[in-house]
Amino acid sequence: MITRRGFMRFIGGSLLSVASFSAYAVGIEPMLLTHVKRYALTPPHWPDGLKLRVVALADIHACRPWMTPERIASLAEEANALQPDLIVLLGDYIAGMRLASRRVTPPEWAGALSGLKAPLGVLSILGNHDWWADGFAQRAGVGPRIARKALEKVGIPVLENDAVRLEKDGHGVWIAGLADQLALLRKKNTERPRGLDDLDGTLAKISDAAPVILLAHEPDIFPKVPSR
Repeated sequence: MITRRGFMRFIGGSLLSVASFSAYAVGIEPMLLTHVKRYALTPPHWPDGLKLRVVALADIHACRPWMTPERIASLAEEANALQPDLIVLLGDYIAGMRLASRRVTPPEWAGALSGLKAPLGVLSILGNHDWWADGFAQRAGVGPRIARKALEKVGIPVLENDAVRLEKDGHGVWIAGLADQLALLRKKNTERPRGLDDLDGTLAKISDAAPVILLAHEPDIFPKVPSR
């Protein structure tokens, strides 16, 4: 669990936003070193008595020889050993890089991730590479047909502009997930990819005053997140 962009956070009111906490890096012995970065947060208006341990994994970029199914399964075991209440996956399961010698198929990396276990479950969002690697989704502007199906097939829900309400110790907490902000490539490489995220629509699904944890692959959205 090696930080790439860090575990970015924006806290306002009772809204806690979570960005990528990386499980992958290309560097010295990435196969051998696992680093766990811990954060202890108490957002304003967080309910008294609600303690929630969340393990977040992102940017796995499954490929050989760097991030094999065996390595991913090992990371899943290490994540479980942290005894989280909830596990969130923050996107970029597909490699999207040229340093890989052989690809890892979606059924392989999803199968490895299926070993993740937590009392409140495992929830996920998608990253830009999960979209960019899906030719059909790029042409149709909808999907993706690859990464999402692979995750859902092993029982891991994917949140794209959606939210679910969980219960812990008598308290409610919402987990909201945005669709990717760089999902669709433009015809001109000089243009910024088009996002499919809908922050307002996602937060509109929050039906009570329970705290919210917002999952987003890119941290660019955080300055726009309201304070509830």
